[in-house]
Amino acid sequence: MRLNNQLARGSPGTTNSVKSQLIFLGVFIVIAAAVFVLFDWLTGGNFLEWTNIRIILASMIYPTFMAWGMCFLFACGFSDMSWGSVVVLASFGAGVFGNAFGFAGVILAGIIIGAVLVFFNFCIYTFTNIPTWIASISLALAYEAVSVYLRVGKITGQYVEAPLNDSLRVLGQFPWNLIVLFAGAIVVYFIYNRAKIGFYIRAIGGNVTIARSLGVNTVKTLLRVGIICGLLIGAAAVLQQSYNGYTTIKSGLSSIVLTFQPLAAALLADILQKKINVIIAVPICAFLMFAAFNLLSLLHVPSGTLQEALLALFLITFAVMGQRNVKGVVK
Repeated sequence: MRLNNQLARGSPGTTNSVKSQLIFLGVFIVIAAAVFVLFDWLTGGNFLEWTNIRIILASMIYPTFMAWGMCFLFACGFSDMSWGSVVVLASFGAGVFGNAFGFAGVILAGIIIGAVLVFFNFCIYTFTNIPTWIASISLALAYEAVSVYLRVGKITGQYVEAPLNDSLRVLGQFPWNLIVLFAGAIVVYFIYNRAKIGFYIRAIGGNVTIARSLGVNTVKTLLRVGIICGLLIGAAAVLQQSYNGYTTIKSGLSSIVLTFQPLAAALLADILQKKINVIIAVPICAFLMFAAFNLLSLLHVPSGTLQEALLALFLITFAVMGQRNVKGVVK
């Protein structure tokens, strides 16, 4: 009861008044619009074409769901390097079962596989003393090995290699992808900011010992976080498969690359959360980041070299900014 009363006074992003947040958001949008006009000028009017804006929106939707999952992950003090490999396996499942059983197979297979694997990760994190970054790297290697086996297997390879039928890719197309994004934002916002589980997660992330003394069942809470994150990663896999139609196999920890763009969006949103609620900030930051990469593509900057270097710079910059007020060593 004491914890409920204490946490019910506010949630992340509510330190300032709603009016102040709206003013900041308005100013932020105006500045972003001015930058987009500059981008449009640099590209000879190609950047603000509706076709190009649709490309940006479509490409940022499934990373947004991963970034929302990272918000829950970071709030409880965990890190996970295996989510890229989980997305690969869940996307394989969405494609195989989608082609076999239709639209229901796409959704159920992707979400169930993602949820089960991430929940399994959280079971390991919760019931062992292994640091999460070490455990998650090991899990990533294991999941990548499974994906390689499925891809090269004589029986499974033909099914995994087959692209998702075009008629089943509606969630990767307008307007359904935007509908899923808005629906996801409403659900995630409520869970993170208004539901009791959201308060408990932040209490554990703040100080697990104090959280326990205030009556929080840490084991149950962390396992519930695993379910929430798993559902978000499963949804990301479904959206990824629906958007691309296929999944590229990853090995040698190369699946970690799939987490970099969502991580950059989550870090930037974390920096802005004193002004904008972090759940709302995530899709905004994802859109701005993918708009920057889209600009580079329009300016013919190679995607295999300089764009990845820019992404690395984003990650380092956002991480430094996010930790500038943290004292001591960051785990």
